[in-house]
Amino acid sequence: MLKNITLMIVLLFAFVSNAQEFKGKLINKDAKAIEGAYIFNVNTENHTHSNELGYFKLDNNSVGDTLRIGALGFEKINFVIGGKDNFSKRISLVLKEQSFELDEVVIRPNLNSLNAISEIDLKTAPVRSSQELLQKVPGLIIGQHAGGGKAEQIFLRGFDIDHGTDISISVDGMPVNMVSHAHGQGYADLHFLIPETLDQIDFGKGSYYASKGDFATAGYVNFQTKESIDKSMVRFEYGDFGWNRTLGMFNVIDSDTDQAFIATEYTQFDGAFESPQNFSRLNIFGKYTTVLKDASKFSLTASHFTSTWDASGQIPQRAVDNGSISRFGAIDDTEGGTTGRTNINASLLKIIDDNTFVKSNVFYSNYNFELYSNFTFFLDDPTNGDQIKQQEERDIFGFNTELNKSMKWGSADVILKAGAGFRTDNVDDVELSHTLNRKTTINNIQLGDVQETSVFGYASLDYKKDKWSIIPGIRVDNFNFGYVDALQEEYTNLSESKTTISPKLNILYSSSPDLQLFLKTGIGFHSNDARVVVAQQGEDILPASYGADLGTIWRPFSKVFVNAAAWYLYLEQEFVYVGDAGIVEPSGKTRRLGLDLGVRYQVTDWLFFNTDATYTNARSIEEENGSDYIPLAPDFTLAGGLNVLDLGRFSGGIKYRYIGDRPANEDNSIVAAGYFVTDMNANYKLSKNLDLGISIENLFDTEWNETQFATESRLQNETASVEEIHFIPGTPFFIKGNITFTF
Repeated sequence: MLKNITLMIVLLFAFVSNAQEFKGKLINKDAKAIEGAYIFNVNTENHTHSNELGYFKLDNNSVGDTLRIGALGFEKINFVIGGKDNFSKRISLVLKEQSFELDEVVIRPNLNSLNAISEIDLKTAPVRSSQELLQKVPGLIIGQHAGGGKAEQIFLRGFDIDHGTDISISVDGMPVNMVSHAHGQGYADLHFLIPETLDQIDFGKGSYYASKGDFATAGYVNFQTKESIDKSMVRFEYGDFGWNRTLGMFNVIDSDTDQAFIATEYTQFDGAFESPQNFSRLNIFGKYTTVLKDASKFSLTASHFTSTWDASGQIPQRAVDNGSISRFGAIDDTEGGTTGRTNINASLLKIIDDNTFVKSNVFYSNYNFELYSNFTFFLDDPTNGDQIKQQEERDIFGFNTELNKSMKWGSADVILKAGAGFRTDNVDDVELSHTLNRKTTINNIQLGDVQETSVFGYASLDYKKDKWSIIPGIRVDNFNFGYVDALQEEYTNLSESKTTISPKLNILYSSSPDLQLFLKTGIGFHSNDARVVVAQQGEDILPASYGADLGTIWRPFSKVFVNAAAWYLYLEQEFVYVGDAGIVEPSGKTRRLGLDLGVRYQVTDWLFFNTDATYTNARSIEEENGSDYIPLAPDFTLAGGLNVLDLGRFSGGIKYRYIGDRPANEDNSIVAAGYFVTDMNANYKLSKNLDLGISIENLFDTEWNETQFATESRLQNETASVEEIHFIPGTPFFIKGNITFTF
């Protein structure tokens, strides 16, 4: 009996001693980390995922166990743990790239698991123009005001976000949104990002993310640029309405530890308007990345863009109806502007040990903006007209850092994330003036200097045990707003400070690698313009949002990927920026609730289908029933397409977007008409180094309005003003061709 007990103890000890932790790193052929790979022990059925360093750890492994490893865009491999030396150090494994397979998509048990959608979409339909950048976010629709001159108007989750009031946008950790901007709070001009330099899109809807602060009420988007390019290339595009674009991307350094490339782009476009837009934009982008001796990584990015344009502006429906102008005509074609931005961004990913790393970036931007508009024509000044000028010059400084530490609490895996940072904006000569013919300043409406600084800190804890992940988080933001009013006879430097605390709690349940359920909750906020903050003496300046998402990510079949969510958002105070008056109008408490549904389907090895549908009910809480509509809030949107990926020498696709009729004013007596627009592209590889392509916007020549507003205006021959739809027409059938040479 004693012998048997002794033998059992020895065998048990042997088993326990053989069951060890396996540590690995996944890289591609260029030694770049592969994030989000799925690692599965066939013998024990334990599994894990690789982090952004490509690192992974898996418990309870023995010599002879087989690890099955897969990642999106890479061939699966089986790795057999061959000996005890495999447990003594981290093993690097190289995955070989392959054609896209939807069943390789990994549903990760983390808060950003929906990013699998953007991975799929970027693989099956690469971004081909600046107009497509934001529309890669499921459920997001844009409208362009000036052919690429102004920042896009954004619609998401029942918000008319204008140019960025309720969505936080960044590139490589550098903020795009402009606080206290001359043309609107949160103004986010993304046109310094060259589409072909895009590598990944990190997005999230709602205010559930401790690392995201100001403007992240409807959601956030972080674009990540490439660290290197496979080949140098030159591309030339030519099309209707004076379109031409020249792109160059050039490898400068390409070694095992160092990569650098430069990209430059020049675009011209007149548009379909009777008065040409004369739009031109120049972009320059460069990035250097080096891997340090301890496998840490340092990147330095620099970019510059400048653009100039004319515009026909928003036109009143009545002028088109009575035949005085066409849909592509103008009441005042002296609108237009110039803008430019120069960025420097240095990033360091420092590895402390196998379980700890720190991400940091420091950035500087110099920005200038000058815009001429006329929304109301002759309403306020029957003699000279109502043209306005909005102008500013800005310097932005900032720093972000985040500690990421993996730990064990008993049998649970825990990831601690803690971050801090600051941002300061020095804005000189923020101007709103009444002008004539873009030359004469009739009078200044607003003029002054803004200094705004925010400091923040946050922490979240990702607690994973069995099939559950519980992720509490908290964020603290402190703002200091300052404004010097240059129109006052005596020097006045007004300032206000405010602190807000934003807790988060998220719960994930991953019942299998093919099904995840989630409940996300959190409080967020958006800030107000500094000029309004000091005028209101700090009251109601950081209104909070309260939101929740209940949803799922599901792969019912190997070639089908589904995401769905029911959500609710309450906003303490909605602000509407009235640019021509230089004020922010409070519109009271609002609530939004809705449904999101997305489907990705790999029909064949080379044919992919995707669609995203959203339904939203958006209402003002404090208004009477029937007068509680939120102007321009979309009720229903639909976007998707069919894409052909590498069918021999051919690739291409067709995509569509739909936005339903929506109220243009509070009682829905004025309606902004919806539209359904279809685009297509086709590409053919003539040789190893030469590609031809064609793209068509508005394939079926639909008559549609890209942007619409209910505006009160008066024409020069009218005695009384009229409030009705004013719009910028959408582009008609528009064909472009391109040729690309790689070397």
